[in-house]
Amino acid sequence: MTKPLRLELDRSAKMPLAEQIHRGIRAAIESGVLAPGARLPSWQDLAAQLGVARGTVRSAYEKLSSDQMIVAARATGTHVADRQSSPVRPDKAPDPGSFMEMYQELTAGPAIFQMGVPSQETFPAKLLARMRVRAVRAETSAPAIYPDPRGELDLRREIAAYLALARGIECAPSQIIVTSGFTGGLGLALRVLCLGPKKKAWMEDPGFPFTRHGLELAGLSIVPIAVDADGIDVDFGMKHAPDAALVVVTPGQQAPLGSTLSLARRSRLLEWATQNKAWVIEDDYLSELQLKGRATPALASLDRVGRVIHIGSFSKTISPALRLGFVVAPAALASRFAETAACLAPAPGPAVQLATADFMRDGHYLRHLRRTKRAYTAQGDALLKQLRTRPAKVAIAGLAAVLRLPDGAPDLAIARDAASFGLAPTPLSLWYAPTASACSGLLLGIATSPLKKIEASCERLLGIIDRLT
Repeated sequence: MTKPLRLELDRSAKMPLAEQIHRGIRAAIESGVLAPGARLPSWQDLAAQLGVARGTVRSAYEKLSSDQMIVAARATGTHVADRQSSPVRPDKAPDPGSFMEMYQELTAGPAIFQMGVPSQETFPAKLLARMRVRAVRAETSAPAIYPDPRGELDLRREIAAYLALARGIECAPSQIIVTSGFTGGLGLALRVLCLGPKKKAWMEDPGFPFTRHGLELAGLSIVPIAVDADGIDVDFGMKHAPDAALVVVTPGQQAPLGSTLSLARRSRLLEWATQNKAWVIEDDYLSELQLKGRATPALASLDRVGRVIHIGSFSKTISPALRLGFVVAPAALASRFAETAACLAPAPGPAVQLATADFMRDGHYLRHLRRTKRAYTAQGDALLKQLRTRPAKVAIAGLAAVLRLPDGAPDLAIARDAASFGLAPTPLSLWYAPTASACSGLLLGIATSPLKKIEASCERLLGIIDRLT
């Protein structure tokens, strides 16, 4: 027997009773009080229960039916409609225009052209799943003791071997701290350096917006430094902020424009940092994933005095869901990094680390990178071919295609419009400092552009651009 539906009506309110009933039932459905398939009383029975006209309840039901919240049939009565399961809603939506609103927009997905995530097609899901199961068993069968806050030694050894081979960095496992991705590494480094409020920090412009906000949260005064074909303009930084205490760079492939920091500028940056006792945080966000040619050695490989803090992650090469990264601390700071990790930011749980260590030790990681680079190269070429059918300025930059738009074009509006079609281009203007003159454009992730969907997706996106510019 159907239980009476509990609704509170305010007959003194200006809102019509039909709308109060509609909102009350809708809220009960959306909150899960009324589950999919739950039977509702007939509009005649509910009208009698509430003491209102039958037409009032019928009007509310008709509106709920139009909203696709309920389904009515003569044989079975009125039921809550089946709905696709959706993630639990946050208690409060982010404030419009806030950092968290931007964060959720940029990390929502999965969607075509989304940046920052690898391809599902090349992801070795079954292999990693088996390794994760084996690692979980090992973790649960081991003695219940606190793990090493620096991270599992097996993984730190594999990372050290990989860095020597692929990035030219010679370091000991004791210098490596396992973190929860790049942001975890950045937070750990800022805690260790403890630079104090209002210290100046050079930041590439354009540069990763999450990094910029992280530096702001640490109380640093950000000095935007333009980038060009040779990377960050070191001479500009030395001229306008010679007293900076920190520099954050993406020297391998500048994010988002893709240029490589030239050897001359690398040498000048390290010389300046040494003379001024400044720190350099190297964001090696794409590691070996350079689509054309071999990746240049890491900036840390040239550091002979210990001023560079190298941060890497497995988010782009394996999956951001791992939340796994690492910091290579200068030898003189290794103990300080270890202490800070132990007390404030210990490494993630052992299982994910041990599975990743096995994945690297058995040679799967390097093979996966080779397969991934081949797939991404083909997708990048196909993406360029489609975009170059139009008179637009487009280039490959790292794992994204940079599509320039006319000055003043609303790249934010274009990106939000495209989201309704399952596309997730990233507005280029978001990567510029608020005080800078932002260029308008779109960043199209290559990894999330499957070959079979590139043509139709580009046509849809270009149509949106034509409509809004």
